[in-house]
Amino acid sequence: MTTGATQTLGSTSSGLLRRVKAHDREAWQRLVACYGPLVHSWCRQWGLRDADAADVFQKVFRAVCAEIGSFHRDRPGDSFRGWLRKVSRNKALDHFRQQGRQPQSAGGSDAQQFLLSLPDSPDLSASDSAASQANRVLAQRALELVRSDFEERTWEIFRRAVLEQQPTPQICDELGTSARAVRQAKYRVLKRLREELEGLLEQD
Repeated sequence: MTTGATQTLGSTSSGLLRRVKAHDREAWQRLVACYGPLVHSWCRQWGLRDADAADVFQKVFRAVCAEIGSFHRDRPGDSFRGWLRKVSRNKALDHFRQQGRQPQSAGGSDAQQFLLSLPDSPDLSASDSAASQANRVLAQRALELVRSDFEERTWEIFRRAVLEQQPTPQICDELGTSARAVRQAKYRVLKRLREELEGLLEQD
């Protein structure tokens, strides 16, 4: 997905996050589908092996399920991703502490010290594109989840116009449609994404 697509998302409505807090099962499944790969990548970066990462992954989302009601964006800089990272870090630390009562695996103590040295929230100042890169991944996952909400023709127009950034005249010519239909397709899909991702995308 292109940078332009995520920039177009802008500010969003609180659909998915609000529904998760209301214990909507489908919304919960979508949240895990969107953020699961990010949690797993964190676990691997922190030195967890695949089997251990899968175990911590389960514990993270059990904790999120139990504590999601406590998440609020009360202060500037508060974000769901930062909160999720803190939960993930704590569960990874718990894992290494439990390992400390068992025979140490190679690198176990080093990985624990590395985790203890990390801040609770990522420092985005080191990379101006860090937030936008994560936003693109999240938006791509969300696009996969909402695709079934639209007719194939609407989706094809949106894909060409936003994801591939084809010129409107080219789309009209190749699909036999109008500029108005292109605008409507873009509006409908992006509106759905705004509803889905409200409170989840971060600003650089």
